[in-house]
Amino acid sequence: MSRAHRSPSRRARRAVALGLLPCALLAGCVVLPSTEEAAAGPVAPEEEPATETAAAVSVEELGAGERGEAVEVDVDGPVTMTYRRITIPPGAGTGLHCHHGQLLAIVEQGELTHHAPVYPGGMHVYSAGDSLVEGAGYVHEGVNEGDEDVVLLVTYVIEEGMPLAQTDLALCDG
Repeated sequence: MSRAHRSPSRRARRAVALGLLPCALLAGCVVLPSTEEAAAGPVAPEEEPATETAAAVSVEELGAGERGEAVEVDVDGPVTMTYRRITIPPGAGTGLHCHHGQLLAIVEQGELTHHAPVYPGGMHVYSAGDSLVEGAGYVHEGVNEGDEDVVLLVTYVIEEGMPLAQTDLALCDG
């Protein structure tokens, strides 16, 4: 059939396909029909495959923290990953606890006084923009000794089935 005699629906289908080609190549989510399938004509409505609408991807950076040393995350699997924003008001703290896995955090606001045996002198103060890693097993506590809220962005990587924070200290390593 000559170009002049093609039906408008076929031309429209080709124009849409050509218009979607750059999106398909970028997104990798559209499968175009083969030449033989395209030549076979339109698909009956009950046989039409589901289509996906391309949408823009949105990214919101929640925080970034500096750490002057390497970070290793090593938790026996399977694991549960949990993300939280934690606010500690002035004078409050997390209470003594440990983790059955690891916790990675960024101080978004305020200053966190962290009491743990992993620091010389047993304490370290983290300020806004700092990051911290809590390892498995050891007893520790975070306290807000300042006059503004401490806000933490926290990722827990914990053995599946275990609590995010273990408050029964007999189940901690020390």
